[in-house]
Amino acid sequence: MDTNRKIRIGGASGFWGDSSLGAPQLVLGGDIDYLVFDYLAELTMAIMAAARGKKPELGYATDFVDVAMRSVLPEIARRRIRVVSNAGGINPRSCGDALAALVRELGLDLKIAVVEGDDVSAQIPALRAAGLKDMFTGAPAPERIISANAYLGALPIAQALAAGADIVITGRCVDSAVTLGPLMHEFGWRATDYDLLAAGSLAGHIIECGAQATGGLHTDWDQVPDWANIGYPVIECAADGSFTVGKPPGTGGLISAANVAEQMLYEIGDPGAYVLPDVVCDFRDVRIEQLSPDAVRVSGARGYAPTDTYKVSATYMDGFRAAGTMVIVGIDAVAKAQRTGEAVLARTRAIFRARGLPDYTATHVEVIGAESGYGPHARARAAREVTMRVAVNHTMKPALEIFAREIAPAGTSWSPGTTGPGFARPSASPLIKQFAFTLPKRDVAIQVTMDGTSVPAPVPVDGGWRAPAEAADTTTAPALPESERLARAAVETVRTPAAGHALVPLVRLAWARSGDKGDNSNIGLIARRPEYLPILLEQVTAAAVRDWFAHMVKGEVRRYRVPGIHGCNFLLFSALDGGGTASMRLDPLGKGMGQQLLDMPIEVPAALAAALEDEASKRQRATQWP
Repeated sequence: MDTNRKIRIGGASGFWGDSSLGAPQLVLGGDIDYLVFDYLAELTMAIMAAARGKKPELGYATDFVDVAMRSVLPEIARRRIRVVSNAGGINPRSCGDALAALVRELGLDLKIAVVEGDDVSAQIPALRAAGLKDMFTGAPAPERIISANAYLGALPIAQALAAGADIVITGRCVDSAVTLGPLMHEFGWRATDYDLLAAGSLAGHIIECGAQATGGLHTDWDQVPDWANIGYPVIECAADGSFTVGKPPGTGGLISAANVAEQMLYEIGDPGAYVLPDVVCDFRDVRIEQLSPDAVRVSGARGYAPTDTYKVSATYMDGFRAAGTMVIVGIDAVAKAQRTGEAVLARTRAIFRARGLPDYTATHVEVIGAESGYGPHARARAAREVTMRVAVNHTMKPALEIFAREIAPAGTSWSPGTTGPGFARPSASPLIKQFAFTLPKRDVAIQVTMDGTSVPAPVPVDGGWRAPAEAADTTTAPALPESERLARAAVETVRTPAAGHALVPLVRLAWARSGDKGDNSNIGLIARRPEYLPILLEQVTAAAVRDWFAHMVKGEVRRYRVPGIHGCNFLLFSALDGGGTASMRLDPLGKGMGQQLLDMPIEVPAALAAALEDEASKRQRATQWP
């Protein structure tokens, strides 16, 4: 093995709907060996399942073929760049067929491989009969499952590349696998090289969300230049698993240790036991070093043997959903909006009763512009321009058609200053929810199809992971009884600092980024300076975070230490009103929870408070955007 050899991989997409900028930018200016795309999320799989239900040839990320590949395919062929993408969704073969048609249209000679086997929906009836339950809630399997897909790993991708594929299309795999697969192939990493697999998985995790690795969603957003031309990430990986994070020259965005650290903690649980199909990763001692203004070095990931199961994400239909809005302007706008929303629900419920229809299965009223999501920490209760939003679920679509008709009359019947948002009447749509479980790897048959020939893609199925003793570096705040939780959610405690001390917002001391896993949210917190970490550990405890989010979080809160980056990761259970499509909140994925936490008041010596204020002022003066 050439220990000096390095592989460059560009991450062109973080979700289905990401900018078309990424692929041409990376192909033309990234000097890359591989171009990878991540398109899938639980919601995306549900959308694709619905699309395939209407047209059997659909069910994949059509943008991958029609937009991304069409824009760069000739140049990819000329530069001999290889492509890996999970754009196949729930119909990878159709995606492969569509891309093959494009290759022929452009007169190119490229080999396309399709990885299949993640679709386990045929096993659902037998699993349901055997007592299948949700891995998080313990609920029994629903009757109307639309899709069920196992999160596959990187080995089948590596096998497809070894067979000569220029482009590999997969269905559901873990996001980082599209990067790990090429690294396994290029460096000959074996299925038992756990530290290397963990390093490659971390590299994939850093770039799996596109521009989030290059300044997107960064706490210090005002320091990130040229959003319009933000660079997409490029990792340059060595055979020992160490890698640098960069971006194409001349692009916007920011490559900083802080932003990469935020992304490392994004959407993971225990940083000492991040479970993936190929390896269980330990990121607690990862080091992130700023090498230059446009390069960050990452090293120190460790790995353990994987589990003997795959996680499976299933989707099912649970009735229908609709949401309506009205804009309200003027004096007492917040109170008027709240009353309007409640009146819409009262009126429609009366109509339901008169027509013999059942009640809503769930309702939610919030006032956008009044910081409804902040609960007792809101500061905008006197806002004079707000949007009333009412979200409702029902078992019957006709009931939601009644709801849709009764939103507009608010403009003439009730509050002064009510106006329409300028949109059409709200429409009812299927309510799709997630159901998660594990399935033994031995029960999932994976195959790779290329040139019309399908061959099995065997993977190790025996697992063997056991949590090491040191992985329990965590503190836990148990869930509060409902009455106590609601009591805490209703009143914000005003802190009085001790003599010689002052309160500062947490953002002065730390960076943060939040994400989701089903109904759970995670918030990664990184100290701006190592000397600030003891303050964070003392005051930003699991219990303090649970209490701060008492208006949202119904379950326990766990805090995990991440000493390598002077940070910690919080996992908040039952925090998202069901999460994803099940949630009725304006922020169903918890993307704003990190920002909300950064408002938490922290007590520090007065001298430090003054110094932090000065640092914040300097950062503001150094703003890089017009």
